[in-house]
Amino acid sequence: MKKLILAILMIALYGCTTEQIKTTEATFHLPASIDHTAHTAASHQSRQHLILPMNNHDEPNEIAQQENLLPRIARYIKQGIASWYGPGFHGKKTATGEIFDMYAMTAAHKTLPIPSYAQVTNLENHRSIIVRINDRGPFVGNRELDLSFAAAKNLDMEQDGLGAVEIKVISPSQALPQMQQIAATQGQNVYLQVGSFGSERKAMKLKKKIAANHLPEPDIRSSTYKKSTLYKVQMGPINSTATAYQLNEQLAEIGITDTQFVTESRLSQTSRATM
Repeated sequence: MKKLILAILMIALYGCTTEQIKTTEATFHLPASIDHTAHTAASHQSRQHLILPMNNHDEPNEIAQQENLLPRIARYIKQGIASWYGPGFHGKKTATGEIFDMYAMTAAHKTLPIPSYAQVTNLENHRSIIVRINDRGPFVGNRELDLSFAAAKNLDMEQDGLGAVEIKVISPSQALPQMQQIAATQGQNVYLQVGSFGSERKAMKLKKKIAANHLPEPDIRSSTYKKSTLYKVQMGPINSTATAYQLNEQLAEIGITDTQFVTESRLSQTSRATM
């Protein structure tokens, strides 16, 4: 009987310990030299990644229930060194297959699901932003995150190149209101991006497809770096979570499911050209 009671107590104790979430809190020593090319081509060759989709047919409460099934991802909090990448990769494909835009609020991580969203806080000045994880990296040293140029600039890290940050994974339903709040303080809006292309013709084709199905006509926003121009098809601005889910449902009915929340960039221009 004593052995049986002891065994039950051990099982109960093990069950409690496995529910704990570990948070890494490292001591930061920033390298003296900064290498902005540290985000190697290996990140763009990697195609083995987890998918954390937003089901366009689910109601908000159903999506919240689904997110509760991923408690460990939702409670992921880690501190580490972040760097940024931009010019050398602008216009190239990310690990998700989309075109990298150094002016978009995105980031690369070695293991987090892609696409997914994270709140990143600069531990030096306590500025926070929301980024979308859409790439793999960084693959140099002890760095935890590779930010886009725009993300680094919003955290006031673009000059130093490296910084100590806290990374907190959030769900799409959490990301939208937070993105809207941050964008409002900067006089910006949040849009639903339905496509990103290196060709204006392809962007116009998607725009016409959406308009032909009696949906709100999207805009095409372009961003150019040197000779590389990206054309992003965006709808909005998105003013509420309910609007976002309704729009996603309508887009899913015509076969468009790979949508993302994005914050408009002052460096982007709106194109209404016809072809």
